Amino acid sequence: MNLQNTKKNLTNWDLVSVNPNDKNWDWKVLFCFWGVNIQSVIGFSLITSLYLIYNLNSFVVFFGTLLGTILVLFFSNLIGKPSQKYGLPFVVLLRSSMGISGAKYFGLIRFFVGIFLFGIQTYFLSKVFSYLIRITIFSFDPTILEQQIFLTFFLGMNLIEWVAIITAIVLQGLLFSAGMSFNKKIIIFSATAVYSGIILFFLSVLLIDVKFTSQAFFNIFKFENLIDKNNFGPLITVTSTIFAYFSFVILSFGDFSRYVKDDKELKKGNLSLMLNLILFTFFALFIVSGMDAFFKEDSENLNRILTNPNDIIGKLDNLLIIVLALIFIVISSASTNLIVNFIPSQYTLINFLPFSLSIKSAGLIISIFGFFIGIFWLTYFSQVGALSFIDTFACFLGPLFGVMVTDFYFIQKGKLNHKDIYSLENNGVYNYSGGWHLKAVYSVLLGLIFSASTIWNSNLMFLQSFSWIIGAFITALTYYLLAKE
Repeated sequence: MNLQNTKKNLTNWDLVSVNPNDKNWDWKVLFCFWGVNIQSVIGFSLITSLYLIYNLNSFVVFFGTLLGTILVLFFSNLIGKPSQKYGLPFVVLLRSSMGISGAKYFGLIRFFVGIFLFGIQTYFLSKVFSYLIRITIFSFDPTILEQQIFLTFFLGMNLIEWVAIITAIVLQGLLFSAGMSFNKKIIIFSATAVYSGIILFFLSVLLIDVKFTSQAFFNIFKFENLIDKNNFGPLITVTSTIFAYFSFVILSFGDFSRYVKDDKELKKGNLSLMLNLILFTFFALFIVSGMDAFFKEDSENLNRILTNPNDIIGKLDNLLIIVLALIFIVISSASTNLIVNFIPSQYTLINFLPFSLSIKSAGLIISIFGFFIGIFWLTYFSQVGALSFIDTFACFLGPLFGVMVTDFYFIQKGKLNHKDIYSLENNGVYNYSGGWHLKAVYSVLLGLIFSASTIWNSNLMFLQSFSWIIGAFITALTYYLLAKE
């Protein structure tokens, strides 16, 4: 690609349409993709907490979970189809609705959200690495951990924790920047390994006492008052909570669906999210209920239900199981970080500087930013309420989805000018007003106001789980009314 060409277009080899030979993802790969999204510590804790902590009717939780999943499937199919059809990442398709400059800067919002969450997730991932390092040192010589060098802290972390966070950032940066072909292998390996691990954990709990643990599991389910008007509120709450959990991955789903063989495999693969959720929920609930039943035999644990895998592991006496469980947590946390944060950040950053960056160089920048966010998370970012600002930036995701989907299906009628999507010429279809589509910009900002109000307006905070959908709907309606001929 020579300099003269780069002045006339926005082409980058990582942003162009996927080679037909590389469109080899089938529904089984998407099954693993959605499995990775569920198989996180947060996913485990969320699902088990809904059933066990909030005293909700179990079937209300189950149906609410399914309804939330159906919403995720519906929106994922909508946003995934154009990328599958044209083989383009979401930020390139965003040029169609926002304009080539609008997509450049609004797409960068996804980068900011992604790198912050990547850094935070890396910090917590490093904690698991530090546990493994401590276990290794302790097994070799317990007295080593009593040395002064391990008791000295800088930015809230000691030597082991510094080694752990550097290890976490370097491993992720190297593995995740190898290209989508290798990332596909990571996704398949992670989903398979974690399911294998959770099945082993399930069997270890079951075989302690089959009758006792099975009874504890069945005691979770309540059949009384299943049909009751008072269940409507909790049903909506569970539905919105599940949807909110997956909302971060929906907008950038095109980064993955562009590699899917055809629309049939896309829909079948997305449907596997429901199967993943049922399987993971069963194993997670059985493990938590079974372990809780045993813990309750100890009077110190009578009033506490442990739904966090890290807390459960901390109660175990078997060192081998502890180490294996920590390894599976490392695999699941890292692969979730790859899908939700790293890859979307790569594409949006490359789109911002298409003439200068590649997958590897963008990955290096993300790793550096993620490292600094991770090391300052405990001492600074978590203290100044950084998550509220991240949530505010994330309020752009719903409106951007709304404008993209409305533009593709109702304004462009499913068509795309492949040449002009990369053109910097003033007469390009997607140049609009100096590279900005002002109608789309206005629509997105209006949707943002409604979406962000659920975070910053105390009277509307009860709608926070719906912020993504609210922003998407307001933007979609506004854009359609403004842009239709």
